[in-house]
Amino acid sequence: MTLKTTRRTVLRTGAAGLALGLAAPAYLRAQGAPLKIGHLTPTTGFLGPLGEYAQMGIKLAVEHINANGGAGGRQVELIMEDSVNPQTASTKAERMFERDQVDFIIGEISSASCLTISQVAARYGKCFVNTGGNSDSLRGADCNRYMFHVETQNSMYVNAEGEYFDAQGMVDGKNWYTLSADYAFGHDLLNAAKAFLDANGGVLVGDDLVPTDATDFSSYLLKIRQAEPDVVALNLAGTQITNFFKQYGEFGLDFTLGGFGFDTVSAWAAGAQNFRGTWPNVWNHLVQNDASQAFVQAFTTAYGKPPENQAWGDYNAGLIMAQAVTAAGEAGGDALVAYLESPEAQFDLMKSRKGYFRPSDHQLIQEIYAITALPAGEAQNEWDIFTTSDPVPAANEPLERLATSVTGGTCSF
Repeated sequence: MTLKTTRRTVLRTGAAGLALGLAAPAYLRAQGAPLKIGHLTPTTGFLGPLGEYAQMGIKLAVEHINANGGAGGRQVELIMEDSVNPQTASTKAERMFERDQVDFIIGEISSASCLTISQVAARYGKCFVNTGGNSDSLRGADCNRYMFHVETQNSMYVNAEGEYFDAQGMVDGKNWYTLSADYAFGHDLLNAAKAFLDANGGVLVGDDLVPTDATDFSSYLLKIRQAEPDVVALNLAGTQITNFFKQYGEFGLDFTLGGFGFDTVSAWAAGAQNFRGTWPNVWNHLVQNDASQAFVQAFTTAYGKPPENQAWGDYNAGLIMAQAVTAAGEAGGDALVAYLESPEAQFDLMKSRKGYFRPSDHQLIQEIYAITALPAGEAQNEWDIFTTSDPVPAANEPLERLATSVTGGTCSF
């Protein structure tokens, strides 16, 4: 699907103002050729609900970029596809670069698909901005000079959530039971969780891999009931988490529940009566600052509901790359890499502090949050069913603190 936006909807505060307010040289403003952005993300399968928010986020970003004069004076043309699975993602990425002549690709949620897209992008010397793949290995042994990561990596989520549980006395000497999605994301997240528990005295008493197409969790819930752990931690994704929430309540289990990766769409789909526990979150619609709330208002006006964290990721990736094209003066892969690695490349992410890409592995270093389910009776509506923490790390702590203990090997560009 191809979308060329012309509607003059303008987000004039916060992140959009930073990314789009850069003055473009006259020769760039005069260029007539559009900037072509390819967008790949799964819109079917267990990650489909996240992909829908991703598409809404990037479409709104392109609309705002074009309404503010384009990227480096060039209007943006958006070419969107459903990536479905890693093989399809690779094929469609190659077609976007070869047939559609896109300047770079944004998107994805599956870590396995991120890897295949990044390999195609590298062959063409073009950038790929990952907005949903969490695997540490993508920032480690499988890193790529042309791949950048707006989404945080698994170890950052584990370290943040682990700190919360540790502060509650739920790690040292406590029994943990984990369920992990049986693909690259879940395997990688499980490795990070095991590393954290080993380092902090936690005991792993149960560990099950769950097929991505699983919808019935009764056999796992029976094993959890028998194990009687102190904490049940989920390393699941997409509709897996929603189904687990619903069945966990039906089984009447009340063990402390949490996890090391989470998307708010899973909470909304489960509903206030089923959602419980504390979870790490890259961003949520309750973050209180002007830029964040301006984005929430613009998104809600456009789509009739608040943005999910996946929408935040794809929206901000669009703004980041518009800023990069403007600053670099072109959209070539090498020029964009040089800018995104530079000290000048800092980005307003609708948070307390600006973020930046770490040159050593291209991870966007940024604050994250913890969200905690409200009792069902305290939920005001179908969206506001949790509370959000202050940013993590705290204002007086180094921004890279959560990203210092990682798994997945060492990056070598």
